[in-house]
Amino acid sequence: MLFSGSLHAPDAQAQVTAPPSEGPAQSVPPDVTETPSATPEPTPTPEPEVFNLSFIGDITPDTVAYYRGSSVAYQNVVTTDNLGYVFEKTIQYFEDDDFTMANFECALTNETTAADKNFTFRAPPEYVDILTEGSVEFVTLGNNHVLDYGEQGYADTKATLDDAGIGYAGRDEYTVYETESGLKIGVYAVSFPESTTQITNGISALKEAGAEFIIAAMHWGDEGAYDVNSNQLTWGHAAVDAGADVVYGSHPHTLQPVEIYNGHYIFYSMGNWSFGGNTNPRDKDTVIAKLEVTRDVDGACSVTDMRLIPCASSGVVDGNNYQPVPYEEGSEEYERTISKLEGTFTGSNLTIPYDYGYNEY
Repeated sequence: MLFSGSLHAPDAQAQVTAPPSEGPAQSVPPDVTETPSATPEPTPTPEPEVFNLSFIGDITPDTVAYYRGSSVAYQNVVTTDNLGYVFEKTIQYFEDDDFTMANFECALTNETTAADKNFTFRAPPEYVDILTEGSVEFVTLGNNHVLDYGEQGYADTKATLDDAGIGYAGRDEYTVYETESGLKIGVYAVSFPESTTQITNGISALKEAGAEFIIAAMHWGDEGAYDVNSNQLTWGHAAVDAGADVVYGSHPHTLQPVEIYNGHYIFYSMGNWSFGGNTNPRDKDTVIAKLEVTRDVDGACSVTDMRLIPCASSGVVDGNNYQPVPYEEGSEEYERTISKLEGTFTGSNLTIPYDYGYNEY
């Protein structure tokens, strides 16, 4: 079941300190100086702190090899002299938050030796500025494309993100990222877990490392499916049971339902955000998930508000310009996107016309 209501925390009350009061003038001998005693300032009352987190789907700034030389290829539409183009229509949702996270499904490298697989994605290191221009602070690399250009490409990707100040968690890796506003966010990333124990161990490591708010970034599910499979249910519930505050899912390239499990959100699939792997996706529905996280006076963190902003992953209907745009509230497209997140969508799963087996993961 999807919960999309608004739980607004009360505004913090400003602490006002009155100036010291002055009594009547005193007559003192000329050789004596008297200093009035100051009124003690009241001790500030601790108040909860609020942080705003944003989540979006896949960013893949490359096109499959067959189309790379065409005018509709990602890197011929999104050029190095205008990398802010990708977020041009949506930057208003990210520029003032504390943390934005995406799944980055591409190698940032000049390495040219590709892995032997159906599809490989590579972009020049300069394309990291899509993230910086879009105010994306963190990406998960726990996916099936970070090794498209081998260990060298993977290492280059990490080094490029480091240089740009973008946080990341790699495959079966965890990271504690402290926002500028002071929230320590822990992210554990894994691509198709081998067991629930693997998930539990990753989240336990984040707790030991001092994470205040924990995200389990899970790469899983069936590509093109609107349905959550049994492995996703098992792994998602295991992540929450182990202590994850939010579960962030990727891989299907379609939206899947949002579940509230034991009071925690599981986003089974966030779909595509700016995806170069298809020059005209059949399904362009995507979403921005905005979470309000409150750190109470005792240090406990929890999600106190969640809202969804339905978008299209392309600003053109026929084709792909790789520039997400918000849907108009109440429109047919808006309501269709919400239905996918609620689990009420009745459309058929997409048929993927190629063999994309587990050897790709």
